[in-house]
Amino acid sequence: MNRKLNVAIAGYGWAATAHIPAINATRRAQVVAIYSSRPQDAASLSAQYSCAMRTTTDYAELLRDPAIDVVDITSTPGRHTELFLAAVAAGKHVIVEKPVAMHLADGEAMLVAAKQRGVRTCVCFEARFCNQFQVTQALLGQGLLGDLHYGEVDYYHGIGPWYGQFRWNITKADGGSALLSAGCHALDALLFFLGTDVAEVSTYHTRSRSPIFAPYEYPTSSVTILKFKSGRVGKCAAIVDCLQPYYCHLHLVGSEGSLLDNKLHSMKLKTDKQRWSNLAMQMLDSGDVKDHPYQAQFDAFFQAVAEEREMPLTSLPEAMNTFRVLFAAEQSAATGKPVRLD
Repeated sequence: MNRKLNVAIAGYGWAATAHIPAINATRRAQVVAIYSSRPQDAASLSAQYSCAMRTTTDYAELLRDPAIDVVDITSTPGRHTELFLAAVAAGKHVIVEKPVAMHLADGEAMLVAAKQRGVRTCVCFEARFCNQFQVTQALLGQGLLGDLHYGEVDYYHGIGPWYGQFRWNITKADGGSALLSAGCHALDALLFFLGTDVAEVSTYHTRSRSPIFAPYEYPTSSVTILKFKSGRVGKCAAIVDCLQPYYCHLHLVGSEGSLLDNKLHSMKLKTDKQRWSNLAMQMLDSGDVKDHPYQAQFDAFFQAVAEEREMPLTSLPEAMNTFRVLFAAEQSAATGKPVRLD
C-alpha cells in the first residue's frame, strides 16, 4: 500500500488531541474525519491540526465511508466495546485507547471479532515504545541483570479535578478502578519485563481521605502481587489519589544486578556495588498524553497494516495478556482472595 491510510477518530476528547498530531506525523497516515457525540466544528479543527477533516455525529455513517481505513477509538472507556465491534464489522482496522474494555468478556469478544474479520489492531499501551522501557529491554536482552526473579512497576499519578478526564474517570462505568483506568500501564510494563506466565494474583485496595478524591466511586489506591509459573514475583501499585508529581517507579532484580528507574548495578559490568551507575535515557515522567510516545507506536501499527501482519508489542492479542491478569486482580480485590489463572 503506497498511499496514506485514512484515519477517523471516534470520540473527540483529551486523548484525541494527542493522537491526531501523532498520526499525522507518522507520514504513513492522516486523520480525515472525527466522530463525536457532541457537534464539532470541522473548519476550526482542520485549522488547529493543519489537515482537512470532516466531522459527524453519526457513527454508522462514518463507518459506511469506504475511504476510511482505520478507526481510532478515543471515546470514554465505557463505549470502547460498542465502537470497536461496529468498526470491525465494517472491516476497519482499529486503534483503541486503554483500557480496551470495562469487562473481560467484552475484551475477549473484541479479540474474537477482530480475528474473524481479519483486521489489524493497536491498543494504546504506548509506554512500551518509550525510551526508558526500550533501553530497559535492551539491558535485559544483553543479560546485564541476569535471570530476573523480582520486579515492581508502580504508577503514581494524582488524577484530581485539575485533569479534564476527572469528570468521567471518577465513575465506576468509565474509570472502573485505579488499576483499570491508569495503573494498567504499570501492570503492562511489569509483564513486559517479567513475562506473562502469571499463576496467581492477589490485590488489595484502599483510598485517600482527602476531599479532593472523595467523588471517586471506587477505591483509588491498589497494590497487586503476582506469582509467576517461572517462580518470579512481581508487584504493581496503582495510585491515582496521591498528591505528588507523576512518578512511574521501576525496580528489577536479577542474578547479575538490579535496575532502579535509570540507575544500574551489574556484576557483569563490574560496577561499584556501593553506588549506582546512572543511565542516560528519556524517562517516562509525565502523565500528560501529549508527552507519550504515540508517534512511534502508530508508525509501527501503520507499517504492520501495510504489510498485512500484526503489529509488534501492542496488538490486541498481546494486550489481552495484560487485561486477563488485570481482571483477575479486580476479582481478587473484590473477593479479598487470591485468584489463580489457567
